[in-house]
Amino acid sequence: MPDALLLERRDAVARLRLDRPALHNAFDAGLIAALTTALEQLGDDPQVRVVVIEGAGASFSAGADLHWMRGMAAASEQDNRDDALALARLMRTLDELPRPTIARVHGAAFGGGVGLVACCDIAIGVPGAKFGLTESRLGLLPAVISPYVVAAIGARQARRWFATAEVFDAAQALHIGLLHAVVEADALDAEVDRQVALLLRAGPFAAGDAKRLVREVVAATDRDRLDYDNAALIAALRVSAEGQEGLSAFLDKRAPAWVETPDV
Repeated sequence: MPDALLLERRDAVARLRLDRPALHNAFDAGLIAALTTALEQLGDDPQVRVVVIEGAGASFSAGADLHWMRGMAAASEQDNRDDALALARLMRTLDELPRPTIARVHGAAFGGGVGLVACCDIAIGVPGAKFGLTESRLGLLPAVISPYVVAAIGARQARRWFATAEVFDAAQALHIGLLHAVVEADALDAEVDRQVALLLRAGPFAAGDAKRLVREVVAATDRDRLDYDNAALIAALRVSAEGQEGLSAFLDKRAPAWVETPDV
């Protein structure tokens, strides 16, 4: 694992820590590639059931590394397109990861850092966390992360924050839907662990596939087809090994087999 990214495994839980604290965990091509590769590997690992994304030092992620941006400003349009597509691959990989994900936001999240938060299934921050989609100050826009940020906060809110580049606090992030919860700094790890425990009690496939169901429902334009597909999904789940175990455990008033996974 590259020095800019740390992976910690404990039982079924993987923690990916952005580890460029001197640069506030800002993205460059190396970190983007490392994070994408790590997520792809974790998504393919059946032993992993939850992934936590966090940052080292004072910030979650300050977005793009200024030195990297300076280099890209001098590069060709094609090079910039290729570079942006690498970031798009990272965001999509995180958004579609077949495992539930949690963003542990203890400090500033700007630009691409907001994108990471928006792509995670659960986002928890502290009161002192700061957020900003600050690209417009540079004459740019948060184009690559926009599908995920708009999905998280809605079009009306996105129009404001994309245009103004105004920095906002955790309370505002909670209000617009970027965060699910705000807790005091000394309670952050306990709340992350609580969410992890809830996810470990859910069926592994069900917890990981919930995001796909939501994505397909939101994108559906044919209501009849959606009804058919959802009926087919629940029928398949009911007769699956996981569904049979979950239903049997409920009726027998016992914990399902997957809850035997050691706690974090």
